[in-house]
Amino acid sequence: MTDSWANFGADLHLDLSAGRGRRAGLVEALREAARSGRLAPGTRLPSSRSLAVDLGMARNTVADAYAELVAEGWLTARQGSGTRVAERARPRPGKAAGAAPVRRPERRGPSYSLVPGTPDLSGFPRAAWLAAARRALTHAPNDAFGYGVDARGRVELREALAEYLARVRGVYADPERIVLCAGFVQGLKLMSGVLRARRVREVAVEGYGLNVHRDVLAAAGLRMRPLPVDGAGARTEDLAGAEAAGAVLLTPAHQFPTGAALTPARRAAAVDWARRTGGLILEDDYDGEFRYDRQQIGALQGLDPDRVVYLGTASKALAPGLRMGWLVLPPGLVEDVLAVKGRAEWTSSALDQLTLAEFMRSGAYDRHVRGMRQRYFRRREALVAAVGERVTAVSGISAGLHAVLDLPAGTEGPLVQAAAWHSLSLTGLSYYRHPEADMPARDALVVGYGTPPDSAWGATLAALAATLP
Repeated sequence: MTDSWANFGADLHLDLSAGRGRRAGLVEALREAARSGRLAPGTRLPSSRSLAVDLGMARNTVADAYAELVAEGWLTARQGSGTRVAERARPRPGKAAGAAPVRRPERRGPSYSLVPGTPDLSGFPRAAWLAAARRALTHAPNDAFGYGVDARGRVELREALAEYLARVRGVYADPERIVLCAGFVQGLKLMSGVLRARRVREVAVEGYGLNVHRDVLAAAGLRMRPLPVDGAGARTEDLAGAEAAGAVLLTPAHQFPTGAALTPARRAAAVDWARRTGGLILEDDYDGEFRYDRQQIGALQGLDPDRVVYLGTASKALAPGLRMGWLVLPPGLVEDVLAVKGRAEWTSSALDQLTLAEFMRSGAYDRHVRGMRQRYFRRREALVAAVGERVTAVSGISAGLHAVLDLPAGTEGPLVQAAAWHSLSLTGLSYYRHPEADMPARDALVVGYGTPPDSAWGATLAALAATLP
């Protein structure tokens, strides 16, 4: 005699033959259904009263069957949650008799990273940001939840940025001349489009820089003229011979990757060139907020707001994942940028913009930057102490989130490979060199000491020390 229960999409055949009792048949049916997967983990079973009625059994018989399967681990029973099929670990493939053992996957990527360009993401101020987000959301106007009618971005953030940049970076910033974007790369894409629309065909760039920035310029059809870089920054005096260039891209505060600061004379040379030729200076304020040996130098834009486009981001001070950047534009350039960007704000969340505005107005941004400045300064000091006599020199100013370790000629490549053996990701200076730059060869490592989280900093530094001869 066989009974069936088809509730909940499962057919449970209860075999009561061969002297087996109905309780034993129910236990076996449920056990087999759970084992085979016909009853998926988490499935809620009917109450003992309901199932007893369906099967014509005594309620105590069903309750006893449930209790036995709970004791065996096939079911779980919690007050208010009913009886459910228990979650069970799936058997590992390859464990059956005669099956080949499963190979453990090889480790992907290095264990430690000193690649520059990323802050310590574990330092993101989650609690303070959440508090700012709550305040911003509480007071957000209804239109903040719309599509975004102003392509410049939320006026609340533009006003907060104008105050902050003027106070901290010496930038002349009118909120009406600030355009928000999704980071530096998007800002550079917008300016590349503007330059093309203005029939610019060539842009001067630093002889060392990021490939992604050069790719953006190249994608816009712009030729590049590399300027040599030395201990005083880019040789802007060479712009006098760059007659075809309509713009120059510079990192004056902390040249990436060499770590030099553009000297006053070379700042003046760049501004003189822009005034004389009508060209534009695109200022990447890289690491502008992180100077350790002295008060940070003001932005180049302060020398001539009519000829300098200031590009800044929250990527290093907070996190690149926020996708938050801004352009401070000369008066006659705002409409040109908006023509390229479009007439609505599609790239950055209005709520994130309002949160950053609140974060700045409350003073939390200043406090966070001060705290991170101390953290990165201590890391730089520890790095310099750890490398000691093992490198030729630690060059560049005491600033930013990376340092340059100068090496004997011919050793850069082998040391980068040796680092990989120690599961450490390192980048050589040659990686950032423009292929057409007219500069002497230089062997060095670009060490991003801001990248590791605090928990991994000691081990990462030890891996670097083990790599160096």
